[in-house]
Amino acid sequence: MSSIQTKLGQFGLVVLLAGQLLLQLDFSIINVGLAAIAGTFKASETELELFVAAYGLSFAICLAMGARLGDNFGRRRMFAFAVVMFGLASLLCGVATSVGFLIAARTLQGIAAALMVPQVLATIHVTLKGRDHARAVALYGAIGGIAFIIGQVLGGFLISANIAGSGWRSIFLINLPVCALILLLVWRQVPETRGHRQVPIDWSGMITLALLTLSILLPTALGPSLNWNLYCLLGFVPVLPLTALLWRIQRDKEARGQSPILPPSLIRISSMRFGGLIAVIFFTCWSGFMFIFALTLQSGAGLTPLQSGNALIALGAAYFLSAVFATKLVADVRREIVLVAGCVIQMVGLALLIFTLKLVWPHPDLANLAVATVLIGFGQALIVNCFYRVGLADVPHEHAGAGSAMLATMQQVSLGLGPAVLGAVFAQTLQYSGFYLNAGVSAIVAELGLMTILLLSTIYRLVRNRGVAVSSQVETLIVAPE
Repeated sequence: MSSIQTKLGQFGLVVLLAGQLLLQLDFSIINVGLAAIAGTFKASETELELFVAAYGLSFAICLAMGARLGDNFGRRRMFAFAVVMFGLASLLCGVATSVGFLIAARTLQGIAAALMVPQVLATIHVTLKGRDHARAVALYGAIGGIAFIIGQVLGGFLISANIAGSGWRSIFLINLPVCALILLLVWRQVPETRGHRQVPIDWSGMITLALLTLSILLPTALGPSLNWNLYCLLGFVPVLPLTALLWRIQRDKEARGQSPILPPSLIRISSMRFGGLIAVIFFTCWSGFMFIFALTLQSGAGLTPLQSGNALIALGAAYFLSAVFATKLVADVRREIVLVAGCVIQMVGLALLIFTLKLVWPHPDLANLAVATVLIGFGQALIVNCFYRVGLADVPHEHAGAGSAMLATMQQVSLGLGPAVLGAVFAQTLQYSGFYLNAGVSAIVAELGLMTILLLSTIYRLVRNRGVAVSSQVETLIVAPE
């Protein structure tokens, strides 16, 4: 290994990836505990939506801050601080005495995750080169599929085992020894790195983005329980003014040569706007689906947390295999074509899932859900693979870092909003029909509708780009000298 590569050895990479795995585990593991948490606190679907969304939204809003704090004060130092903060937040989740307490602790977890994640990829980028760098990035990307499988199985096992009467609390308390071990090793195995210059944090942009997302999240989540009354609808009023304010803040900061979290010059790029569309539609659907499907299986079909987690093993395995192998096979295929294929495969899986649930209800399990969930997982991985490739396609290389950060922010905001959006459809249907199957199916139908918009938009972009390419070639032939 070269001298620069020895700065981050194999064991150091394992420590960083263990931190990344821990964060993504906590994103997936919570779904198998929803019914148990609802039983303890008599929580409504709306409260569960807010609980799940709190992690994703706080993560999204603080992500840019985490990257800049690492650049300014040292990435290893910030990683270690985030591990301590995540462990403390996990302890608070584990001893929570109310849903409000749990939501606040979950928000703290999301902030800690936002401080930790940027340090992992940034440290890999600056300490590894060549084949070692490519291998580390590939492992980083594959963590999501692994975390999904482990999270579903481990979460279900811990809750069902009810160790020392801890029940669902164990899925948070298990983080404490893991955080302690990571903290012990990070100082010995991971080198300290930082940015070349101090970059100020865009506090005004971050706070405005937080208010904007809350003005969408809260009325959407509370709508079904409040019967969409006037007070609920008034909650949407600040959306347009806050959007205009955010745009003005970001535009002014960019004009002054500062670093806004959502640079307007990047939003003007066609591929970035389309990447934002992918983020808003797909990742909203993804997190929303995981939320409503867990409630359907546990609260509706009466599956235990372990059975519910096991029922989705096929989805996680298909996602992992697709991410590792299938995406390599289509690396040379046009991005939009792969995106169309991913949308179609996932949508076929969702349609088959609706049919399967109606056929086997109330006894869904791993075996009878396998075919549908394999298709869903396989298609999801193809879409995720295209997300950054499509979004950054037209972005100049010198702005690739800012473009990636912006797409990541939109991705995480959408993941946070997903439970509220599809959860509102779920809760509204459950309120009127009283049947969890109907509620789950209605939410999946809503997801199919959203994915249809993404599919048609991708086909339109594909056709338009081909038309532009053909026109360009014709113009070249016309003006070319004989």
